[in-house]
Amino acid sequence: MHGSASSGWLLVALCAATGAYCLLRMRSSVEEQRRAAGGEALMGFGMAAMAVPAAVFTPPAWVWPAYAAVFGAAGLRALWAARSGRHHLHHLVGAAAMVYMAVVMAGSPAHAHGHGASGTPLLTGVLLLYFAGYVLLTGVRLIPVVTVAGGGPGAPSLPAPGGGAGAGGRAGTGWGDRPELARACRLSMAIGMLAMLLPL
Repeated sequence: MHGSASSGWLLVALCAATGAYCLLRMRSSVEEQRRAAGGEALMGFGMAAMAVPAAVFTPPAWVWPAYAAVFGAAGLRALWAARSGRHHLHHLVGAAAMVYMAVVMAGSPAHAHGHGASGTPLLTGVLLLYFAGYVLLTGVRLIPVVTVAGGGPGAPSLPAPGGGAGAGGRAGTGWGDRPELARACRLSMAIGMLAMLLPL
């Protein structure tokens, strides 16, 4: 799917590492965290498999409809879960992007997978804008705020993202429950999605 084999392998590594971390997050004691982490693990591993350079492995034709079915089901699950929290809408957009890429790949001849430009430009553009905006917004949210704006050396510190008491605002939570790590996980997948959409 990607032009250069080395960038394709970097994308595979990024997405696989993100998927593995999301699997670890599924051990959380918070049910909502476990559910979100499961969907994100599926997304990470699915993106890793899709990013394998075509020069190394060209999947059989049945793989792309299977991808569309799996991520279509994940999208329906995210749509159902969106009733309880808006953040599931991001999962819905991610699943829709995976279905879109699978449909594009299914419609492309096997030799064209590395040479792009076979998707719908308007839809590709909308998805690129969404994920670029998501990357920028999430990146800004990950920047720690340490002092009040306009405050001097004696100004009180604001809590780091995630809130709560204790060191860094994380009393009693495990490393898998840290919201900034979950955000960083979603950020890396959004960057990966941008890289996968660009050749379309």
